[in-house]
Amino acid sequence: MGVKTLSRSALVVAAALSLSGCLVGKYMCNYSLLPEEHGNDLEGDRAKTESRYPGIIEWYDNLHESGIFRDTTMIGENGYRLHAVYAPACRPAEAEGTAMVVHGYTDNHICFLNLVRMYRDSLNYNVMVPDLHYHGLSEGRAIQMGWLDRLDVRRWGEMAHDIWGDDFLVVHGVSMGGATTMMLSGDELPPYFRAFVEDCGYTSVWDQFSHNLKDMFHLPAFPVLNSASTVCKHRYGWSFKEASAVKQLAKCKQPMLFIHGDQDDFVPTAFVYKNYEAKTQGYKELWLAPGSAHAMAYKDHPVAYVAHVRAFLEKAKSM
Repeated sequence: MGVKTLSRSALVVAAALSLSGCLVGKYMCNYSLLPEEHGNDLEGDRAKTESRYPGIIEWYDNLHESGIFRDTTMIGENGYRLHAVYAPACRPAEAEGTAMVVHGYTDNHICFLNLVRMYRDSLNYNVMVPDLHYHGLSEGRAIQMGWLDRLDVRRWGEMAHDIWGDDFLVVHGVSMGGATTMMLSGDELPPYFRAFVEDCGYTSVWDQFSHNLKDMFHLPAFPVLNSASTVCKHRYGWSFKEASAVKQLAKCKQPMLFIHGDQDDFVPTAFVYKNYEAKTQGYKELWLAPGSAHAMAYKDHPVAYVAHVRAFLEKAKSM
């Protein structure tokens, strides 16, 4: 076989591998960012939430039907109509501030009503609870994994400030919502964004998808993620590596509480140490929930969870 033949063969193989990587990348991008269920099964999520926290749907429905919880919408950063619910504190005249609860991947405003009730009833905060882009009752093109969501969450915070005028806003997110919270924390924000609580958020979209590829499909990151990230950048304007909680945490100066289950194998517990170490400015705390799997810290330890959040917020307010 001559040199020219070898060269042609090599080019054919390279082209085949490139095409294969491109197709797999498109599949990975669709699989991750355009799942069939993306928080749009509200009845199913109501049933799931009720099974975890009996009585919580009745609590929410009663407050919603009486007009205490209200629905609202805004046009997000990408031009899509986004939805949220909000309510005043249990004792409005004595409200401690405002809390925004940010849900996780393929969830919606219903899925973390336990935290909403904690803030409103136990801690006496006004509450704002958005459906992220492409989730729940919000419109959108695809899941944004927290990166562009952080811009919408900022705007929800600004709306909450317009409603209640509080000078203390805490953003509390779980899983993808935790990553959203950390990604937001590194931006230049209005002064009333005073504290952050992140529960089991990932270090970056690249790291999380790399873990998922290995754990679920036994595949290495290269070349699948490289291709999928390129597709994402072309379609949606962001890449997996730029969507980094770690990079944003390096710029965060406000107090932050990090929470993670010490038995989490979906967003590995090791991620929380990287996140915690990345925040080098301002006050921070870390609580590992013993024996808890992913996003189960509150379910397993409700009393300790509330106590940690309450104590953290008291410290944050004194700073």
